[in-house]
Amino acid sequence: MKVVVLTGSESAGKSSLCRALAQRFGAPVVHEYVREYIEAHQRDTCYDDVEPIARAQWQREQAARALRPPLLLLDTHLLSNRQWSRTLFGKSPAWIDAVLARQRYDAIFLLPPEGLPWQADGQRCQPQLEQRQAFHAQLRDWLQGHGQAFTDVPGSWQQRYQQMEHAIAGMLRPCAS
Repeated sequence: MKVVVLTGSESAGKSSLCRALAQRFGAPVVHEYVREYIEAHQRDTCYDDVEPIARAQWQREQAARALRPPLLLLDTHLLSNRQWSRTLFGKSPAWIDAVLARQRYDAIFLLPPEGLPWQADGQRCQPQLEQRQAFHAQLRDWLQGHGQAFTDVPGSWQQRYQQMEHAIAGMLRPCAS
């Protein structure tokens, strides 16, 4: 089983790229739970919401892993929960860092904010490119600081798709003996 994470700031194409990659490879996707949570509660989140959101995201990832598909795509993971909590509330639950430090993925694709326009959707809150660039830099810093290998995937939506599609196809190819 190969587990692939797409991470980045708002409007970096994570969800649409996950959908396209899932269709191409017939892979399941663990979607971003916070969107469902906000939709269900119809209010802005507060720090007390971080815990149930992050726990549900982690549980969904673990449940999907337990099914052992050949490829599992994550439209986000705990790093996004951590970073949003720190961005919005200045702190995040310590267990998130502990879990992230232990977890390894077959590929982490870090999608920069440049190259795709910001799109309002009623939940996004960083319309300024500078805000998204700061968020992206903090994701990068955490990944680098914790020795997590990742691949930058810049460019247009199509360029991002092609780069990830090529990398995933290579991961799924059987090794020659």
